[in-house]
Amino acid sequence: MDPKTLSAYLAFLKNAGQLKDTLRSAHTTEGRQESTAEHTWRLCLWVLVFKGEFPELDVEKLLKISVLHDLGEAISGDIPAVDQDPKLSKSDDERRDLETLLSPLPAERQREFLDLWDEYENASSPEAKMIKGLDKLETIMQHNQGANPPDFDYEFNLTYGEKHTSSHPLLRAIREFLDESTAARANED
Repeated sequence: MDPKTLSAYLAFLKNAGQLKDTLRSAHTTEGRQESTAEHTWRLCLWVLVFKGEFPELDVEKLLKISVLHDLGEAISGDIPAVDQDPKLSKSDDERRDLETLLSPLPAERQREFLDLWDEYENASSPEAKMIKGLDKLETIMQHNQGANPPDFDYEFNLTYGEKHTSSHPLLRAIREFLDESTAARANED
């Protein structure tokens, strides 16, 4: 690899590392806020754990989409679903941030990553639909196991991402299981 390309790749990886400091609304079991990088890691783990349940899907593509789906948040951060304004497009801002983050990379790599991100955002492939669903379910699981603040809204999770968690029998089964634990957490108060 030539030094210029190597330098560009390393610059991108350095900037992508900001995702480790990008905090989400979810809390760990010890009560600290989860980073987007931690969420992404476990989403990838979900793919590896459940891959036998969707043999028709491309596991490499599932992992790529998982790694890239929230990468734009490294610049402007995460906006929790409960705080999103339906009149504004979080997607447009996140895509712009992703383009900025990808800018050191060669055009071919930028295009590959943006195409995968667009595929996820538009749920335009079976793999993107699966990751959309798993992404919502991983978030709900984290909310259910986290040491959340006393005012945490568990009720929100009972409808969160329903559109995306109903597209596959596995997603529906996991959703049913997690909804039970969500309802239990909501009733603890």
